[in-house]
Amino acid sequence: MTGTTRPFGPDGASSGGPHRAARHLGAMHLSGVILLLTYVIPPAWALDAYGAAPSSDPSADTPPFAIFAVMLFHCVVIHTLVQIPSGVLGTRFGRNRGPSVVYASALAMAGILTALVLWLTLQAENVGEFMQLWADFMARVSLGLAGYVWVTKGSRKTAVR
Repeated sequence: MTGTTRPFGPDGASSGGPHRAARHLGAMHLSGVILLLTYVIPPAWALDAYGAAPSSDPSADTPPFAIFAVMLFHCVVIHTLVQIPSGVLGTRFGRNRGPSVVYASALAMAGILTALVLWLTLQAENVGEFMQLWADFMARVSLGLAGYVWVTKGSRKTAVR
């Protein structure tokens, strides 16, 4: 049968196609939940925005939930543009290697993508401010990537076959 995919690899082992996709989908959801939970501790920029306007300023009438909405939007953007591609590329580059190599590859990708996203959106001229934001984003993303790597690589030993 030409043009069809075989359920088994050349050595007779299962290729894991649908299972691999399900693992990545589960890993994406887990890493997103972990990233969202990191926002229990609000970022410094959100705390600064909350108290930025004096009460006599008419723009101070902005409802407090707007800051939470911006944080939620920020979480979705970082998850979509940085965390998911970093997890996928990290597992791809670290294929046939241990979880620590996969995690290091994913962190390297996340560092590059975070810097790129920050540079394109903020174009910060102050290096100190840029590095502070980058470090905050990387700390949040790295926790989620640990969950991503655990689901895709680390939890195989506990999976029922």
